[in-house]
Amino acid sequence: MPRYYPNILFSDGFGSAGDTTWYHRDGKCYTRKKCKPVFPGTPGQMVQASVHQRAMAAWRSIPHQTQLLWNDLAEKVEPHRPPFDHKAYISGNNLFVSAYHGFVTLGNEHVPEPQAFVKFPPYALEFVSGAVDGDDLRLTFRCFVCGVDHPDRYRVLNRMHLTSPGGCINPGKMRNFLALQDCPAPGGVIDFVIPDYKNFSHLDLHRYQINCRHRLLDNVTGYRNQLIQESFQFDLL
Repeated sequence: MPRYYPNILFSDGFGSAGDTTWYHRDGKCYTRKKCKPVFPGTPGQMVQASVHQRAMAAWRSIPHQTQLLWNDLAEKVEPHRPPFDHKAYISGNNLFVSAYHGFVTLGNEHVPEPQAFVKFPPYALEFVSGAVDGDDLRLTFRCFVCGVDHPDRYRVLNRMHLTSPGGCINPGKMRNFLALQDCPAPGGVIDFVIPDYKNFSHLDLHRYQINCRHRLLDNVTGYRNQLIQESFQFDLL
């Protein structure tokens, strides 16, 4: 921790420049080498990072006039993060990348065309059952997408993790699972499969709690709506 002494150019220092960081302790200024840790990404994080890199490369590849069109469309789209004051909006790049990620999740990776963000319909999930199939766990829900003629335009993306009953949501342990089917007519069922669920949950129980953060994905635009968070308890079948 070398001490930093004021000179004719700089009387004090705070922050980083190059590979040097200035910081204060007990009213005195010191310097140290800036830490450059290597990102120890999990396999899932590295896959997601790769998708994002491809999305950004795709954005750079489209004509500037098309980028401006994305910007115009994005001015009417509110962010999915606070503040929800109806004043903020996202950028064209945000909207493009959101669509790109959505299509990747749906198994249809391609460069999306500019499309307006259509308001999502109200929907709800009702838990039906959890059944073991070999090492896998099949979770069945009733799906209610209301007010649209073609609910099959949408697919539910469910971010989940398993706990014992009464367990809290741990965002770091949640993983995305896409419904096996598009949304059916209201009251129809959709399924999610968690492979090797005992290893996924590190639990071997007869009764579980599934913590969910689910949302709709638009098969036409790739866009997604705001998530809904809820939990369900169930006995294994």
